[in-house]
Amino acid sequence: MAGNDNRNIPTVLVVDDVDMNVMILEEILKDSYHIITAGNGVEALNVLHSTEILPKIILLDVFMPEMNGYQMLEIMKADNALKRIPVIFITTSDSESEALSAGAVDFISKPFLPEIVKLRVKNQIELKNYSDSLEEMVAEKAAEITSTLDNMLQAMANIIEYRNLESGSHVKRTQFFSKALIDHIIKTSSDYADELRKLEPDIIVKSVALHDVGKIGIPDKILLKPGKLDPEEFEIMKTHTTIGKNIIESILTHSDAIYLKHCRDICYCHHERFDGKGYPQGLAGLNIPLSARIVSLVDVYDALVCARVYKAAFSYEEAMRIISEGRGTQFDPLLTDAVVEIQETFEKISRQNQ
Repeated sequence: MAGNDNRNIPTVLVVDDVDMNVMILEEILKDSYHIITAGNGVEALNVLHSTEILPKIILLDVFMPEMNGYQMLEIMKADNALKRIPVIFITTSDSESEALSAGAVDFISKPFLPEIVKLRVKNQIELKNYSDSLEEMVAEKAAEITSTLDNMLQAMANIIEYRNLESGSHVKRTQFFSKALIDHIIKTSSDYADELRKLEPDIIVKSVALHDVGKIGIPDKILLKPGKLDPEEFEIMKTHTTIGKNIIESILTHSDAIYLKHCRDICYCHHERFDGKGYPQGLAGLNIPLSARIVSLVDVYDALVCARVYKAAFSYEEAMRIISEGRGTQFDPLLTDAVVEIQETFEKISRQNQ
């Protein structure tokens, strides 16, 4: 590999097994670019995987030993770090169509015409820079939107905190419990590990904050009643799941927005039971969203170990006994087992966030 250490100018990778071609291209481009070289596709991929700064563009010969240009480009397309690097094929005139069909952004024919080489490299690098700047702008806007959404949803959770006297710390603890449980499941590679990774665990944890947002629609005389609810009052209390779902759906403008999807699933389904005897839908087993099955457990655990307006706190040992008794009936068996395994972590979280 040849080149210099100047990193203030764009890098161009030239890949060709013919030394003369490499020398010619290097001579044409050296005044404007930092040139690195490779003799075939295998060597070029090694360069790409070892270099600190990826090239802005690759000039790639089609016909080479060990790995030709088409094979190298196919490998690059499958690599997230490499697939966005534009490739200009070095071709003969009769292979230009095939080169473009393979995914090259342009081609340079042999013999090389210096001005054509310079212009095609310059144009493609400018297009790459423009594309990169657009992507950065989109990423910044997406981050702004996400931040605004986070703040709005947190404000909604705070409304419940102010209204429902125990909810402030309850919200924080249920988030901490959920994160500890999810981390344990992924770390131990349980049956739910792959599913949780796909569901974006950090977003599940953020969504937990809104599990009781529907309580905003429950009358104070029921929400803050210092005693057991009568059947009629309990039916009204149960509607907080549907109210929460409706609130979230009024915000949910994109059906594929996983953040708000988790919020909706958790609001609506965290009082479902694994045996199908929960509410509001009577869902059972794996028909209950995994995020809601997690919140079902941590919500009950926190309710057990903390004093509420209608009851005293249970000991941690008694709470775990009740949780264990609900295995397979109220709670998902695998999640219940995981909670038992990390019960000391749950106790620590509870003590530190009273």
